[in-house]
Amino acid sequence: MPDLPPLTDSERSIYEWQMWVPGMGEEGQRKLRAASVLISRVGGLGGLVALELAAAGVGKLVLAHGGDLQASDLNRQLLQTHDHIGKPRMESIARRLRELNPRCEIVGVAENVSETNAAGLVAQADIVVDAAPLFQERLALNAAAVRAGKPMVECAMHTLEASVTTFVPGKTGCLSCYVPAVPPTWKRQFPVFGAVSGTAACIGAMEVIKLITGIGETLAGELLSMDLATMQFRKVRLPKRADCPVCG
Repeated sequence: MPDLPPLTDSERSIYEWQMWVPGMGEEGQRKLRAASVLISRVGGLGGLVALELAAAGVGKLVLAHGGDLQASDLNRQLLQTHDHIGKPRMESIARRLRELNPRCEIVGVAENVSETNAAGLVAQADIVVDAAPLFQERLALNAAAVRAGKPMVECAMHTLEASVTTFVPGKTGCLSCYVPAVPPTWKRQFPVFGAVSGTAACIGAMEVIKLITGIGETLAGELLSMDLATMQFRKVRLPKRADCPVCG
């Protein structure tokens, strides 16, 4: 973490209520101000992570998401607007976040994560958030984060189920420990409610905030699974495989 920047009177006013959280204080807010976070895919899930982190006062967000907005995105991608259909998603994403927090540096990359660009993207941030729908992207980001020694918050959802975990290189396993390869049956399109994406996103954003500030306890080494159809939540320990080709 670089030297902590001072807060302005305006920032103290904006973040006053969250600085009342035990263990947070002005130092915690300054840690958020100094931090940088990479988010892979900034749609229904990653977009809400970005929104919450910008609102909380994270200093820099590096956002990777390619393509143009489709009408079918609008039930969950809350950084988008109807008049932006057919235009690059990143334009609206960056604009909406800057409108919320003009103090937050937004680095928009209109590309999805791949084996080619993952290392360069990870190098720009302190913490990584994986919110991609494709395992090709997830595994490429995971490998780059492990190589760089940077924590990765993993957020996922499908239908009415969601999950969140945190990987910390050297302390926990990694995504490849329990998903060593792209599942052959996985499909790009699947059922989704924005409220389910948003549930995982808010928990994922809180994981990032805890990693940066040191408040609370993270999900490092544990997977939080949520079934929103039955409102059943459970935590399970994740394996750390000694023979993992990525982190073993």
